[in-house]
Amino acid sequence: MSSQTLTSMAAAVPSGVSSRLYEFVAHSGSACCTALTKSSSRLLATGGDDCKINLWSVSNAKCIMSLSGHKSPVECIQFKESDEQLASGSQSGTLQVWDVEAAKVLRTLVGHRANITSLSFHPYGFFLASSSMDTNIKGHTQAVRSLAFSPDGKWLASASDDSTVKLWDLTLGKTITEFTSHSAAVNTIQFHPNEYLLASGSADRTVKLWDLEKFTMVGSLEKDTTPVRCVHFSLDGSCLFSGSTDSLRVFGWEPDRCFDVVSVGWGKVSELSVSNQQLVGVAHQASMVSLYAVDLKKVKMTGSAVIQGSAQQNEPSTEPKGTKGVALRRNYVRPTTTCSTQRLKQHIDADRRSPEGERRSPSEDEQSSAEIHDMKDYNMIFQPKNPMARTPPKMSELFLAPAEEVFLPISRPHKDRVFHVPEKQQHKAPPAAASTSEPRAELPVVAPPPAVPRSSHLPSPPSQTSAPSARGRSHIIPSSRNEPVGLNIADFLPSPPNEHGFISEEDALSQITKGHQTMIAILSSRHKNLQNVRMVWARDDLKSAFKMAVSMNDFSIVVDILNIINNQTALWKLDLCTEVLPQVEKLLQSKYESYVQTGCSSLRLIMNHFWPLITDTLKATPSVGVDITREERHQRCQLCCDHLKKLSVLVKAKASQVGRNGSTFWELQLLMVPLDDTL
Repeated sequence: MSSQTLTSMAAAVPSGVSSRLYEFVAHSGSACCTALTKSSSRLLATGGDDCKINLWSVSNAKCIMSLSGHKSPVECIQFKESDEQLASGSQSGTLQVWDVEAAKVLRTLVGHRANITSLSFHPYGFFLASSSMDTNIKGHTQAVRSLAFSPDGKWLASASDDSTVKLWDLTLGKTITEFTSHSAAVNTIQFHPNEYLLASGSADRTVKLWDLEKFTMVGSLEKDTTPVRCVHFSLDGSCLFSGSTDSLRVFGWEPDRCFDVVSVGWGKVSELSVSNQQLVGVAHQASMVSLYAVDLKKVKMTGSAVIQGSAQQNEPSTEPKGTKGVALRRNYVRPTTTCSTQRLKQHIDADRRSPEGERRSPSEDEQSSAEIHDMKDYNMIFQPKNPMARTPPKMSELFLAPAEEVFLPISRPHKDRVFHVPEKQQHKAPPAAASTSEPRAELPVVAPPPAVPRSSHLPSPPSQTSAPSARGRSHIIPSSRNEPVGLNIADFLPSPPNEHGFISEEDALSQITKGHQTMIAILSSRHKNLQNVRMVWARDDLKSAFKMAVSMNDFSIVVDILNIINNQTALWKLDLCTEVLPQVEKLLQSKYESYVQTGCSSLRLIMNHFWPLITDTLKATPSVGVDITREERHQRCQLCCDHLKKLSVLVKAKASQVGRNGSTFWELQLLMVPLDDTL
């Protein structure tokens, strides 16, 4: 998606330690699988029933690119360690390897006869391991659920629904050992980053650790109350994170202990990754994908054990004495990477130059395509000329939950709380703004908003650059204008002639097409967002569709929806008013005239058609007995009344403006006179 792509971004759910970053509709059908990039966890890939792979920026939940090529639902995806390649497996058993930087498919591979269940790239070679419901990794009697290469690339571990974990020697091509202590399907496995140690998580609600020198179990951690869905070692390998349906647990071993328990409630968590003292978790349910962050600085990863979710404060640490800094077992010996890295780069470059190179199914490759939704983010993340974007984030660059937009009440002036965005940031709109009625999004948090006039009950804001002679005039961008907002016309005109008095045809074309791709990407993203809102409207109801539009944090989408329903009063219901009125308050404070007019139209409709119902309901005598329907209606009416009171104050303050907005606010002020009796 952008929902296409981004279709529903939920508010943060802070808990001090964990928070939900985003929740959005990832696919038009169900989301089947997820994968985070290995190096920095800055990019998320999702596969769905719509046979597409969508790539998202974790920092803002924007869909950067969609990959199309599979003919059946995508059920498994995995990034290569370098993050330059992505493998995907479908329900039909087809595999595709994508070059995400070049935005194209490198290979389409066939061989499996059923759903692909797991993928893993070799850390150094040009190999890809895949497992399937067809149990083609011989030795397992049921579906293989997870694969992992050892850090030195010599072994491959596989976990299965038959409750076993097998270890394979890639050089000898045979099984080394089999671990059989689990009593239910094994969902996930991971090698320790340094030591000869393997962790496995199972539907039997246990995490087990296996010594790969002695091939024995050295730990069995049985604290989870629900099946273990994923495990992940910390970066230094000092502890193990275990993700289940309701929580994150932090384990130690030798001896077995639980350092901490964090209540997250992420549901079907499918991916864990550690980046910059944060643990990022990804969960999916139906078409929705959620991103969570856990602040590891607030999580205990060493020390005393935790029993039933609470730490033993009065008992000494159970950490083994004398073992700190002493290796209990062998470490992996990784091969020298200089030559292999050069060979890998040459191999990737050769694939890019010769896309028809070793493909197994060129006919399917020819039908594969990549659609870039956000050219700016795509260039920032994928283009080689911007290598800094591919490195791990700095310590200060954490994943932050999206802050709610703040519009301070108009009746509470704040002289020293006026936030001014520099002009270059305010008008950083791409050329797409020149071809649409309004820019795609506004900058939030302007307090007090620039549209507020100077009046007796409001202090004058700090000195402004606007002309002081225009009474009540604020910086409003009119709907009808002769030039685009935030753009310099000179930038789109041919450069001054050179000393010979002319410019070349190439320079002229370059000027004309400047920013065209960015404009197309933005318009495509907006169009697909609207399509997803329309889909939810058809599937559920108008209220759900409007809530989705609001969650996108893009006022242009909200305005588009309101412009449709403002002309169809039959679509309005009281519960919709409770969702619309908070957005009307924001729209009335917008600097764009068309946004203000749309908000005024919605407010006028609500006053004309719902104010009588609201007053009658609030003044009615309470009924005898329990009437749930009436109580719910009363709550909605009270909520609407509270919003309308705030809006009445705002409308009065703006009624002194001149021009079209001033006339509209004056009319609304007269319409809202009955509210004075309730203030």
